[in-house]
Amino acid sequence: MTFPVLCDLDGVVWLAHEPIPGSPEGIADLRAAGHRVLFVTNNSFARIAEHEAALDRIGVPAAGDVLSSAVAAAQLVQAGERVLVCGGPGAAEAVEARGAEAVPGSADAVGIDAVVVGFHRSFDYEVMRRAARAVRLGARLIGTNDDATYPTPDGPIPGGGAILASIVTATGVAPVVAGKPYEPMAALVRAIVGTDAAVAAVMIGDRPETDGLFARTLGCRYAQVWSGVVTAGTPVEPVPDLVADDLGGIAGQLLA
Repeated sequence: MTFPVLCDLDGVVWLAHEPIPGSPEGIADLRAAGHRVLFVTNNSFARIAEHEAALDRIGVPAAGDVLSSAVAAAQLVQAGERVLVCGGPGAAEAVEARGAEAVPGSADAVGIDAVVVGFHRSFDYEVMRRAARAVRLGARLIGTNDDATYPTPDGPIPGGGAILASIVTATGVAPVVAGKPYEPMAALVRAIVGTDAAVAAVMIGDRPETDGLFARTLGCRYAQVWSGVVTAGTPVEPVPDLVADDLGGIAGQLLA
């Protein structure tokens, strides 16, 4: 019996695009056994083609197999809307693909229908001020994700959720969050694989509060790896169905 395997990227497949040992081989083994592998990432900064190219460089073909929180967030805007993008090029690309206008965070806040917030390194007070003003003038507040940190080989750095939290604090407005573990990303997965297949899937992740809860949102199994932000052996909630040091170890269990 085959089923979809949903893989987080950062902390599962790689760290800062450096492959975690065994991950490319584990993905190849799963695909050889007939399982479709999709990469479901809260990284909204990169464009989809950039995610695919980075995976290809580590020996993992991924054309058409990357789902990002930027794409999930873009499903919450409509064609013709003006969207202030307080995020990276991936968020802008996704908004434009929906037929909406991606307005840069440096632009005036008047006449904005929605504000989309994601990770980007150029965030500063003026961007926060303009985004907050747009929200106070009536724009919807959408977060690509609410991850407080982002894993790197040198340890965690502030993530998109930290940026989003500043705008929430400045406005007092609760955002709609699109990425894992929330429903917009789950709807995106179901649209790709089908509802029944989504329930039969396995979600492999390193963050129980995002990947584990996302598995519960889909109603599928969760596989916890220790190659990302959580130290091996730490009790996690929700309780995972499978546990291993890394993706290669999970692949071995699934194929046993």
